[in-house]
Amino acid sequence: MNFDLPAPLVAHLDSVDKFIHSTILPLQHSEDNNRFFDHRREYARTDWVKGGLPSPEWEDLLSQARRLADEAGFFRFALPKIYGGQGHPDTNLWMSATRFHMASHPTYGGGLGLANDLQNEHSIVGNFPDILMLHHFGTEEQKLNLIPARLHGEFRTTFGLTEPDHGSDATFMSTTATRVPGGFKISGAKKWQTGAHHCTHMIIFARTSGPDGSAKGITAFLVPRETEGVEIASYEWTLNMPTDHATVTLNEVWVPESAVLGVIDQGLAIAQTFVHENRIRQAASSCGAAKFCLERAIERARNRTIWGEGKKLADHQAVQFPVVELMTQVEMLRLLILKTSCDMDRVVAEATDKPWIAIERRLSDKVAMCNFWANRLCCQAADQAIQIHGGDGYSRHYPFEHIYRHFRRYRITEGAEEIQIRKVAAYLFGFKGKAGREKAKTKL
Repeated sequence: MNFDLPAPLVAHLDSVDKFIHSTILPLQHSEDNNRFFDHRREYARTDWVKGGLPSPEWEDLLSQARRLADEAGFFRFALPKIYGGQGHPDTNLWMSATRFHMASHPTYGGGLGLANDLQNEHSIVGNFPDILMLHHFGTEEQKLNLIPARLHGEFRTTFGLTEPDHGSDATFMSTTATRVPGGFKISGAKKWQTGAHHCTHMIIFARTSGPDGSAKGITAFLVPRETEGVEIASYEWTLNMPTDHATVTLNEVWVPESAVLGVIDQGLAIAQTFVHENRIRQAASSCGAAKFCLERAIERARNRTIWGEGKKLADHQAVQFPVVELMTQVEMLRLLILKTSCDMDRVVAEATDKPWIAIERRLSDKVAMCNFWANRLCCQAADQAIQIHGGDGYSRHYPFEHIYRHFRRYRITEGAEEIQIRKVAAYLFGFKGKAGREKAKTKL
């Protein structure tokens, strides 16, 4: 067995590095753009006058970087060829390796930099779950109109699954859609609608039939932001600012039949289409950021002299041992992430239809293992880096407090770690979820 990355993948990562150093880093260092990444980052990124939303200058800079990456051929890598992507047969492996590489890089790593600033899910190598949902479930008209608009920044959508009173189990939701002449009327509320401040549409999941707890009977709708009855109730301030996470209310919002995305009453399948790809890529980023924190901590410990003793901080086992334990976890987890990514690519190649279902059945436990452990590990590594850096680590002049505050969210989003641990337990112990759903396979 060869655990080395394939030579073409290594060459691809090298080309990514060259592009970042030749094009993205000069942009980051030009004018006063470093204010978005140094100790001023939270204030520079946040429009405090407008309720904590991202500042226009910050979002303009991210758009510039994405445009440059698109022109260079990197941005659309993970997309099918029909949309300008590579259509690579090993997309999951290549994306996981790329995410790990970019988050762990000593120059621009940690998920804090213009090449790969993960607070905004921003990267010069895009993810595009919304495009793949449209690709797999959209009508021909939706695909023809919305996917090109998305790639040009003219179509932007939120993902309306979570509600104020309902989170991890998406089979319970209070938002309903009632059929009326010509379409549906939607009423309810959604929370944590990321990007609501500049979206053109919202993907709203609502119950159209069936009882609470049933996976069947939920439908996805493409709702234009300016539709009458759609209101932004608030933007929730978070541990890491700025915020673009809105609570949205829907009061008898009428949409036509053409607003349905996918099949009526089968909307949860849309939510599950890209969940495993998202989770494995997030795991790779978290694992990479953990490595970044630990390597910076090691560098600090080797260079920091304790004057009373004349020794380096690294000479003490109290410093060495926790770093060794965490770095061991990083190395083991990196291999599990890459192996799981390879397995996902094999399952996709073998599947004749709806590969996400095959991934759910065969690899969902491994994806959950990677994701919940990586997100927890990143927080532990950032905390240890803060401790080793002492007062400097606690300051905003170093990246660790930002990394901790950002990656802490992933222990909740993309499926809370308790839900993912339960998913693994379902596979290990063979128990059944609510309504007899074998091995909790419909849990998100």
